[in-house]
Amino acid sequence: MVKTASVELIDPRKIQKNPDNPRLIFQADELSGLEESIREQGILVPLTVYQDGRMFTLLDGERRWRCSIRLGLHQVPVIVQEKPDRVTNIMMMFAIHNARQDWDPLPTALKLEELEKIITKATGQKPSERRLAAAASLRVGEVRRYRKILAIPAALRKELMSELRKPRTEQRLTVDHVIEAVDGVSRLAKAQVISEPETDELVTAIANKFRSEVLTSTVEPRKLSRIARAVERHEVSQTKVRSEIARFKASPKYSINQIFENTVEHADFSHGTEQLIRRSLARIKEIRSRKIELTPDLRQALEDLLKEVEAMLR
Repeated sequence: MVKTASVELIDPRKIQKNPDNPRLIFQADELSGLEESIREQGILVPLTVYQDGRMFTLLDGERRWRCSIRLGLHQVPVIVQEKPDRVTNIMMMFAIHNARQDWDPLPTALKLEELEKIITKATGQKPSERRLAAAASLRVGEVRRYRKILAIPAALRKELMSELRKPRTEQRLTVDHVIEAVDGVSRLAKAQVISEPETDELVTAIANKFRSEVLTSTVEPRKLSRIARAVERHEVSQTKVRSEIARFKASPKYSINQIFENTVEHADFSHGTEQLIRRSLARIKEIRSRKIELTPDLRQALEDLLKEVEAMLR
């Protein structure tokens, strides 16, 4: 009979990994450190498993289990729980590992998508973000982030999985790079600068330039959103931006910063200055309406501002 509350000792070769674990990548350097600790002190925290026929399946402790196999241990401490159904298994895997910060987001997003499909099939309707977050022990904001990851083109997702298997110091393309690219490109499509069929091609072009280190700042694609807003405000033409996008895709060394400089940098700066002046005017009007006495420093600042405005408007 399966025990549910006591610690047992079993052969780690009778344990198998959980197919629903959202974590797929285990870096060699982190396993090496844990392996050394286990070699010196043993496994201090039991693994959590459930029995499945003659084998046991992991719920928690895959790193410890992997290290025990590498060390050739004949016994490991485990706590055996009852076998869950499929939906409960996925939900438990998310809940058990919820607080861990070293999960790779792409495999987690793929497993969350699977959980969403199972819930949809079981209930007949797609779960809301809030319900899906509750089922996976996640915050709603995390669910939204994972859904952004699922919007990454399939070819890039496959490439990102390959990158994740490299040591972190050798990874040239990350999920964050591609998410920023997807967000920026989607904003251009919304502003009708590019068509929907062109989005994957542009995201791929941005990813390639991250890989070749033409783009070095993860947040550089955010400037595409600023370009899109400038187009919507009619501060720069769609034609001009489309020409720059074409140049970006054709020229290996052309960056998003250069697109921005050649399209809306001045317009964007002018718009930002306009907003700042309007906020300052509102504050000045409030000072007057409340009859607040001017301090010497404020009076001097106003006089300096007046001189600059008069010089600019001459």
